[in-house]
Amino acid sequence: MAISVVAGVMAFRNLGRAEDPTFVIKTMVVQANWPGATLEETFRQVTERLERKLQETPQLNFLESYTKPGVTTVFVHLKGSATAAEVPDIWYHVRKSIADIRHTLPQGIVGPFFNDEFGDTFGIIYGFTADGFSHRELRDYVEEARSELLHVPDVSKIEILGAQDERIFIEFSMQELASLGIDRQAVLSALAAQNIVRPSGEIQTGKENISVRVSGAFASEADIANVNLAVNGRLIRLADIATIRRGFADPPQPMFRVNGKDAIGLAIAMRDGGDILAMGANIDRAMTRILANMPVGIDATLVADQAVTVKSAISEFMESLWQAVGIILVVSFIALGVRAGAIVALAIPLTLAIVFALMQIAHIDMQRISLGALIIALALMVDDAMTTTDATLTRLAAGDDPPTAASYAFKAYAAAMLAGTLVTVAGFVPVGFAASSAGEYTFTLFAVVAIALLVSWIVAVLFAPLLQVLILRAPAKDKIPDPNAPPKGVMGMYRAFLILCLRLRWVTLAVTAGLFVLSVLALPLIPRQFFPSSDRPELLVDLASPQNASIYASQSVAEAFDKVLANDPDVARWSTYVGRGAIRFYLPLDVQLPNDFFAQSVIVAQDVAARERLRVKLEKVLATDFPQLVARISPLELGPPVGWPVQYRVSGPEIEKVRAIAFDLAKVMAENPEVETVNYNWIEPARQVSIRVDQDEARLLGLSTAQLAGVLNTVLSGQPVTQVRDDIYLVNVVARATDEERVSLASLATLQVPLPGGRTVPLSQIATFEYGQDYPAIWRRDRVPTLTVQSDVKRGVLPESVVEKLDPKIEALRRTLPDGYAITTGGTVEESASSLASVVAVVPVMLLLMFTVLMFELKSFQRLVIVLSVAPLGLIGVVAALLASGRPLGFVAILGVLALIGMITKNAVILIGQIEADRAAGKTVWDAVVSASSMRFRPIMLTAVSTVLGMIPIAPTVFWGPMAFAIMGGLLVGTLLTLIFLPALYVAWFGPDTGPERVGGAGKTQPANAQPA
Repeated sequence: MAISVVAGVMAFRNLGRAEDPTFVIKTMVVQANWPGATLEETFRQVTERLERKLQETPQLNFLESYTKPGVTTVFVHLKGSATAAEVPDIWYHVRKSIADIRHTLPQGIVGPFFNDEFGDTFGIIYGFTADGFSHRELRDYVEEARSELLHVPDVSKIEILGAQDERIFIEFSMQELASLGIDRQAVLSALAAQNIVRPSGEIQTGKENISVRVSGAFASEADIANVNLAVNGRLIRLADIATIRRGFADPPQPMFRVNGKDAIGLAIAMRDGGDILAMGANIDRAMTRILANMPVGIDATLVADQAVTVKSAISEFMESLWQAVGIILVVSFIALGVRAGAIVALAIPLTLAIVFALMQIAHIDMQRISLGALIIALALMVDDAMTTTDATLTRLAAGDDPPTAASYAFKAYAAAMLAGTLVTVAGFVPVGFAASSAGEYTFTLFAVVAIALLVSWIVAVLFAPLLQVLILRAPAKDKIPDPNAPPKGVMGMYRAFLILCLRLRWVTLAVTAGLFVLSVLALPLIPRQFFPSSDRPELLVDLASPQNASIYASQSVAEAFDKVLANDPDVARWSTYVGRGAIRFYLPLDVQLPNDFFAQSVIVAQDVAARERLRVKLEKVLATDFPQLVARISPLELGPPVGWPVQYRVSGPEIEKVRAIAFDLAKVMAENPEVETVNYNWIEPARQVSIRVDQDEARLLGLSTAQLAGVLNTVLSGQPVTQVRDDIYLVNVVARATDEERVSLASLATLQVPLPGGRTVPLSQIATFEYGQDYPAIWRRDRVPTLTVQSDVKRGVLPESVVEKLDPKIEALRRTLPDGYAITTGGTVEESASSLASVVAVVPVMLLLMFTVLMFELKSFQRLVIVLSVAPLGLIGVVAALLASGRPLGFVAILGVLALIGMITKNAVILIGQIEADRAAGKTVWDAVVSASSMRFRPIMLTAVSTVLGMIPIAPTVFWGPMAFAIMGGLLVGTLLTLIFLPALYVAWFGPDTGPERVGGAGKTQPANAQPA
């Protein structure tokens, strides 16, 4: 016992701390670029080839692809049944498969690239801002900080956010080059050749090796400006015919802003199994040292701090845990007395100590699910200790010596308690083995409860008897109740009511069955919910412009939105991601794709109340001041990420038909007053300019399509020429036209195209211009064009309720669809159904385990049926509790309902065992039922009351509240029915032997505290 306590204390100190349990994001991104290709070419030649091969992936659930001109992005989603151990091998298979078809992809393909690190959570993010320093100077300091922070224990990786890569621009005037007769391509080739890194050889003498180096490499933009070019027999300095300047990527790369200022971020991820609290403290000390060495004007803002969130969450849960311990101890002391209550009081820390040690061995951290599981298991794990203590007290009162009395419970109840414990554990099996992301997320609920219950049985039958011998004392003879005296108080009332129910047993059975039917009929009245929103103070604000918008437009939107947040008293701080979504700072975050048209703000409110006030204000501002945006304001989610709560996927072979169906679907959704912000994941066409080249004319002039494309690419976007190696950076040297020639569509017609002989011709002489529209991107699902119509719901409304109301009209629309087209429900409802199906799929295993354990214990099909008939009756209390509290029946609550089956069955098994023991001692069915029920009343009710009261600390919480209310109501009603319905059913099933009339006299019925011989 002493070793267990010491091991538990050490394990508690060393257990990892995290906010959420780790679960594998079973998605890989495969991306390939084909610069210059149209949407149709990319779609047919790249996306289609990749998808056909990726459909061979083992454990594939579905493919999603996102195709833009020249860019293909394919998402490979695995089934929920794919285990964490299988996933790395599957990703290796994906890489190998794509490598096998690499030669079949078009020439000019860049990639494919693979990203399977979706699960990395960057829980600590710093935003660095500078006053009086350039972006490059700030980045130098941030890179130094990153290098130092990588040495902090438990840090696995650090990503830089918002840093803009430098460029050296060589800007030509195409007309000036043409007038001077200078070949642009020759100039660029000369620059690349001078700056190239090539081995120059090595001289080996008899004593040493001497490396030979050739000069000419560029060290700065000044070196490029001073390059002399040989043109028509004379040297011309590059700076005389072009402007050379250093700048940043144009257009900008995704940007990062903190509190309305341009910033560079450091996002820090923790290694698996690390302690976020320890890492946070170490990083805080390191950052204090780093900032002390930075110049005045550079500031660092802690944008996201998971360590503080986890510390707060763990302290709240530990407070709830101690409150639950206190409640259970009070119940024990009141019901059992001081000495017996002390046994239970000592059993709790002893059990927890062993549980903590086993959690460390099993690599289970302290996080949201495991801490909640400890509270749920707490009341359950004192059940056995209460049972053995109550039995020992009874035997001491009967005159047994302490060792005999303490060992009696083991002989009489150990097998039944073990069977009951195993049945309770089996009730949590669907939680532990549901093959879905939600099941993986809640796995530690099963693991911790199973460990705790099995440990509690060992403590109750091995350690508790030792404590009972040391602490319990036999009551004085004058305090031992007369076994022939009728029971008084609560026991007397229960016994009288029990006898009444036994006499009216058929009425009792009918009333119970009627209540059960009513509860089943009332189930639809309970609102449904997948997972609730988090109670963290953050708000996510999505700012989506039209999909053809540039990153400059998104930047303008972000800056305008920053002004809205500035000086708002409800805002503690905020960060904005421009051109991409927020990095995964929170495991269940729905991470968005990088897109120029998208920006996302993460706002940390002062508290949850301030978050709700802020949400109301921002909804009004976005509706009035930003009508051009598809904006969404949402708190952080719990459970697997879903995104927009209401989603319908429209799929079919022809894009235009899919669009038309999507418009009809959107009208149906918009008619529902509970739906708001109906939008599409892609639908808007974008403008484009097609240049039709007269190929015959071009050939007569000595031009090819490749030359024309090269000229246009240089003029409009810029052509990388070489790289300057600057410290730890590689700075691309980009040649392009001047701003006047590059930005204007009108200048395209007069663009001077160089000819091989040194002359030039305007582009309009060999080409015509056509203006049209095309889709900027197309989404597909399993190789079929798929358009998602999505929306939010009014505050206080659950998505499941909205989808249920929309179903009749959506079904009517489905019936009008032509063959090959479909409307599929997605979003929260689909994810919830998938997760629930994974749980239901394991229920047969749960029942098989229960049946097996019960048959070993009961050895009778009749008794098995009686025990199992009680298990579902807890639904009466579940429905009543959820309706009364207004809590939804969510995924976690359903897990609690399944766990209830095991809890109620455990009590039924022990009660049946006591009845059979009394019958074996020679009592009639009637007497055995009354005697056993009276004997088991106190320990069964004591356990139930302890469990119900022990749930009170977590009942108000957002995540655990629905499960707590479900268990509290279900267990309380289930326990009462175990003590009333089960005896009535037993007597009805087996008959009273000599009839109920015999139970008229007190002397004929065995007293409550009698024991079997």
